[in-house]
Amino acid sequence: MRAGIVILPEDRWWAAEPKWRAAEEYGFDHAWTYDHLGWRNLVDGPWFSAVPTLTAAAMVTSRIRLGTFVASPVARHPVPFMRELNTLDDVSDGRFVLGVGAGVDHLRYDATVLGGPELTPKQRVDRFTEFVEALDGLLMTDKFDFAGEYYRAREARNLPGPVQRPRLPFVVAANGPRTMTLAARFGAGWVTTGKGGETADEWWAGVAELCQVFDRRLDAAGRDRPSIQRFLSLDASPVFSLSSVAAFRDAVGRAQELGFTDVISHWPRSSSPYEGREAVLEQVASDVLPELR
Repeated sequence: MRAGIVILPEDRWWAAEPKWRAAEEYGFDHAWTYDHLGWRNLVDGPWFSAVPTLTAAAMVTSRIRLGTFVASPVARHPVPFMRELNTLDDVSDGRFVLGVGAGVDHLRYDATVLGGPELTPKQRVDRFTEFVEALDGLLMTDKFDFAGEYYRAREARNLPGPVQRPRLPFVVAANGPRTMTLAARFGAGWVTTGKGGETADEWWAGVAELCQVFDRRLDAAGRDRPSIQRFLSLDASPVFSLSSVAAFRDAVGRAQELGFTDVISHWPRSSSPYEGREAVLEQVASDVLPELR
């Protein structure tokens, strides 16, 4: 079992840098940040861009893998984004992971601030499918052509290409059948937030159902089930995973029972969301993370 941590891009770098360094020193396997223009109730406060943040994080770490949690087509075009991804992969010396999702909640700030048309759920998944297909081709093929309903590329150059070959890994966020199919086709990993639920037990039951659906999607795609990493975003549960050491242990144990290879928590904040104490994070790093290796 591997463990990761999400560090929200809300602090000036003098305050953020120690967190990224500590994530590696604590023994986390991967560290992530949100790729949004603004997010929920934090939209009125400080917020920084994901790509420069991860570039800076790559310069102050040496081992830990770094990624977006998650990039979406809402504010991205695959051609210029490909250049940014290649740069991140180069600066991090092949430690970058692309977490990518559909951006399905059109009521969030990202969609409304850009003033674009409101898309149906089907259209959002259609756009996401094009986004992933285009990125896959752009990262692997120089002079790549793509013609879709939402995106086009004409002889797009990608040299020198990513450090990781044939391309950097995709971790595809998917809770629905079509996006799970996409994860099964293109993902080195699948990440889920579950199906919701009023209680932790309801949430875990929903996660178990999604695991069964994803297994069927992998079988249909001809993928060996052990060939793909399975990431669980623990803090989509009603119980914050770092509210206590016991809560983290319980969440990790349940995730292992369901076959997840990786769990992701959030760095504790002083207020909601993810309100908690850094002392718990430190104790988890000291007492629990070594047990997972």
